[in-house]
Amino acid sequence: MKLSLLSESTTPAIPLIALLDERNLGQQLLAFGFSAPNAWLELSQFQAKFNELQTAFQQNERYPAFYLLGLGDKDRFNPSQIGKLAQTLIKAVQKKSDHVVIDLSALPHQYHYPFALAVAQANYTHEQYKSSKATAKLQHISFRSASRELTEEKLALIHAIVKGQNLTRDLGNAPGNICFPEYLAEQALALAKEFPEQLKVTILTEQDMADLGMNAFLAVSKGSEREGRVVILEYLAHREEQPVVLVGKGVTFDTGGISLKPAATMDEMKFDMCGAASVLGVMRALCESRLPIHVVGALACAENMPSGRATRPGDVVTSMSGQTIEILNTDAEGRLVLCDTLTYIKRYNPELVIDIATLTGACVVALGKVVSGLFSTDDALAADLHQAGEQSFDRVWRMPVYEDYQELLDSTIADMGNIGGPTGGAITAACFLQRFSKDYRWAHLDIAGTAWLSGAQKGATGRPVPLLMQFLANRSQA
Repeated sequence: MKLSLLSESTTPAIPLIALLDERNLGQQLLAFGFSAPNAWLELSQFQAKFNELQTAFQQNERYPAFYLLGLGDKDRFNPSQIGKLAQTLIKAVQKKSDHVVIDLSALPHQYHYPFALAVAQANYTHEQYKSSKATAKLQHISFRSASRELTEEKLALIHAIVKGQNLTRDLGNAPGNICFPEYLAEQALALAKEFPEQLKVTILTEQDMADLGMNAFLAVSKGSEREGRVVILEYLAHREEQPVVLVGKGVTFDTGGISLKPAATMDEMKFDMCGAASVLGVMRALCESRLPIHVVGALACAENMPSGRATRPGDVVTSMSGQTIEILNTDAEGRLVLCDTLTYIKRYNPELVIDIATLTGACVVALGKVVSGLFSTDDALAADLHQAGEQSFDRVWRMPVYEDYQELLDSTIADMGNIGGPTGGAITAACFLQRFSKDYRWAHLDIAGTAWLSGAQKGATGRPVPLLMQFLANRSQA
């Protein structure tokens, strides 16, 4: 999809979507070439209430079709309304036009960038596994704005973000019989082939992991017929600065192992690799945007299955760090693949590390589907991630990682258990990961509530690719 700014002097005869304030509607329509705006308003009964859509034809030679989309009172407009407007807009034109112009004149300037991002995000379809495809046509969106808030440079960043986010969505939506650990490794290799000057890929097999002592990881993957993989993608490896390292949980299907999950909605456990998918999405977005920053992405890829070889509750394993873990619940597997990967990436001498994981149902209970959980003992890093979340409207909410919670992980026969009991589950999961990340600046994003939607709109969201790309863009410009 192409995004561009449009000069009034070069406006082609294509559909125009105008965002309108509910006040002074007649004057706004007059500016768009309506010859008798008040008569038209009386006839159409259009009031520009929030998310109200109205179509008009042949009111202006340059715009054969108008889509009028209400903002309500623009002085009361808030960022949470942006996504709904974008969805309404795209639904109206996606199957009708290949190119549209969106006029942002009535939208407060500070919302131009997030609105353009939301519109590009909304223009996503996933029909790879359907025999009959829909007729989506929209390929080019132009924005008309007198404000300097939206620039070609910002549109280029939006384009890169959405390219990465759509890759993350495609991978998340892929079923478990197609997207397994080797498949994610193949996607990384394909990306490196597409961008050979920017990416370098290293893949660890299970034998490599065994040689390194990554027994926590192997405790998860050994129950499956599909071998696990750790996939490392290094972006701009030639740069001398310490890298930002992103570590993604890539459990391509999570049955719970011997601690088997209930059948209802288990199909959604194909989304348990969305942390790894988001890291792959960020790496694509980096290659598209060419941000000048050294980044390492690590995908911890495994399938969690019950079998005669699967880990049992009560088993004890020694992690790569040398710390021992009593596995009390095999459905708390994400932290096991992550902890060894967090130890492995120390060899890259990271400036900071962010792990991204669909880790706990407890985080969904706490924060729902609106914001991702942010855990860090580093106030400055947490503040930077929060700021990036506000800028991209891919928001986070900081949760505690207090030492008081660590005792909940105590085990009578090992250094720790892999669960901390019935309370504070998202926090104790973060505390577990903290034990393996004390040698560098670290933050943990629990995206269990935000990585996908359920119900009629079931599908991967591609979050937190926008948050992470905004964070990296801010660092590269500092």
